[in-house]
Amino acid sequence: MSRVFVCNCFGVTEAQVKKHAEDGACTPRQIASACKAGTDCGSCVRRIQALLGRGACPRRELVEQGEAAVALAPQATPTQLPEAA
Repeated sequence: MSRVFVCNCFGVTEAQVKKHAEDGACTPRQIASACKAGTDCGSCVRRIQALLGRGACPRRELVEQGEAAVALAPQATPTQLPEAA
C-alpha cells in the first residue's frame, strides 16, 4: 500500500485527510484542527481543499443543503422585550 503524503511537515497522508473528512472535518481549518496539516508552511492547503472538494467530506452536501434551507426560511420577527420601568 503506497502512502501519498499531503502534508510533508507533519507526515499527514491523503488517507488520513479523507478519514478526518469522514469524521466530519469539511474545511481545511477543521482538517488542521484534527491533524495539524496546513499549519506550518501551508503548501498543502490547496491539496486539502482539492481533496475536500472531490467528495471526501460526505457531510458537505448536508451542510450546503442546510445553508440553503436557512437562506430560504422565513425570517423570525424579533421578540419584544418588556420595557424597563
